[in-house]
Amino acid sequence: LFTTFSMKINKISPRENVYLQILENIANAPKSLNYIGILPNERKPTVAIVGTRKPTVYGKEVTHRIAHELAQKGVVIISGLAFGVDYIAQASAVRAGGTTIAVLANALPDIRPASNRALADAIIASGSAIVSEKEEDYVVGKWSFLERNRIISGLADAVIITEAASRSGSLNTA
Repeated sequence: LFTTFSMKINKISPRENVYLQILENIANAPKSLNYIGILPNERKPTVAIVGTRKPTVYGKEVTHRIAHELAQKGVVIISGLAFGVDYIAQASAVRAGGTTIAVLANALPDIRPASNRALADAIIASGSAIVSEKEEDYVVGKWSFLERNRIISGLADAVIITEAASRSGSLNTA
């Protein structure tokens, strides 16, 4: 059994990859991204699915259905590998045999929350990727999630919030 920690961390400029070039259009565009796994090498329809870390039963069901059906149709699912909606969306994409990209607020190879390491491994094993713009010595702060969210929305053609509080990072992503 392999883990993401034994995988090579690659570095790429968004300009070097057709799929990532869309990031050139966001404010404070990243000069480079670190990633583990496989990034799409062409632009494909991409949807970010984000939301609360504590979804209701309804929120869980809707998130799973949307992510699963979109992934089956070849849509790339983007999220932040966080608890709740992010986890459900990315796990559903993996189960559907689709592509998902997890964007972290912290540096690789650290997977946070640590309880999502098995999902991170499944994302890599499925031929998808985990991405971060942060370098190894980066210290995570509350602002880190807002910085991450600009990359999530910047990669996406659309953002779906399945369930969120009135004041949340999900609304910032949208």
